[in-house]
Amino acid sequence: MKQLRIKVLVGLFLVMGILAWAGARLWDSFGTLPSVPVAAPIVLALIAAVLAGTAFSLRSRLRAQRERRPGAKGVEPLVAARAVVFGQASALVASLVAGLYGGVGAFLLTSGVDDARSSQAVYAGLSVVAGAGVIAAAIFLERVCKLPEGEDGDDGPGATRA
Repeated sequence: MKQLRIKVLVGLFLVMGILAWAGARLWDSFGTLPSVPVAAPIVLALIAAVLAGTAFSLRSRLRAQRERRPGAKGVEPLVAARAVVFGQASALVASLVAGLYGGVGAFLLTSGVDDARSSQAVYAGLSVVAGAGVIAAAIFLERVCKLPEGEDGDDGPGATRA
């Protein structure tokens, strides 16, 4: 399984941000721009919390397994692989969603600030921050599930995913 690349996530964020800014500008010229949902940053924050909780749980279980503590509950390799896939997919989607709300927020801030648009810009900004939290939690989860050097055996000197 390939490791997440920060450059890819930043590229997705930037491309989606530019497209969202242009789309919001076009949409606003034809009529009213749809509002940014209040639930967007909440849902992204919940996903980040689930990813972080999974990472901390797996980290403590893997540490106990490595230290051979009595009664330690091990981690099945398939569980770790599924967690990594969930984290990677969440990071990719979060970078797209954060770029979307970042572009809309940038448009709202540059198009003139009134009360309605300023609250929408705040929700968009919070969505970008929550999306960054999802990405950070996903990268942490991926690092937790990374096999240590030399434990791979078949594939050579590089470390691979659990």
